[in-house]
Amino acid sequence: MSFINYSAREINCKIVYYGPGLGGKTTNLQYIYKKTSPDAKGKMISLATETERTLFFDFLPLALGMIRGFKTRFHLYTVPGQVFYDASRKLILKGVDGVVFVADSQVERMEANIESLDNLRTNLTEQGYNLDAISFCIQYNKRDLPNVVPVEEMNRVLNPKNVPWFEGVAKDGRGVFDTLKEVAKQVLMELKKTGR
Repeated sequence: MSFINYSAREINCKIVYYGPGLGGKTTNLQYIYKKTSPDAKGKMISLATETERTLFFDFLPLALGMIRGFKTRFHLYTVPGQVFYDASRKLILKGVDGVVFVADSQVERMEANIESLDNLRTNLTEQGYNLDAISFCIQYNKRDLPNVVPVEEMNRVLNPKNVPWFEGVAKDGRGVFDTLKEVAKQVLMELKKTGR
């Protein structure tokens, strides 16, 4: 849930990038960070242990304008990709306003995509969220590789509710900002609707 900083006149929203290991979550965040104006972003923090890494930073997209006199600041997070870091994933999902699922388009990674999406749904449910009711979109990453699953098949398997989706090549920035803009737009629409 977003929180309001009255002294700074900011609404803070949390967006989490979720998906299988090495699917492109970190690459998305690094690209966004690199392309965001220095005066509109905070520091990128990497919480790394021997076996997992979580990235986050916050930024204030100045073009989005104000909601009831408040600026909107987004906090972007990645989760560790491997399912055995479930405790970290659950912690990072606390207070989430929007989720981007970064799917790896390679044929041999479809099982990992399905497992990660099921894990996302389970972890959200345990915290009282419903994936079908929160701001959510999908990025089909690594579309530049030769062995990718057709988008129609990925949608059939991973996107039965037909949420907004984007093709991506995160390392080149293709689809990165389209994906972020979509989830941010959904979060802002939800904020306006709920009056928070």
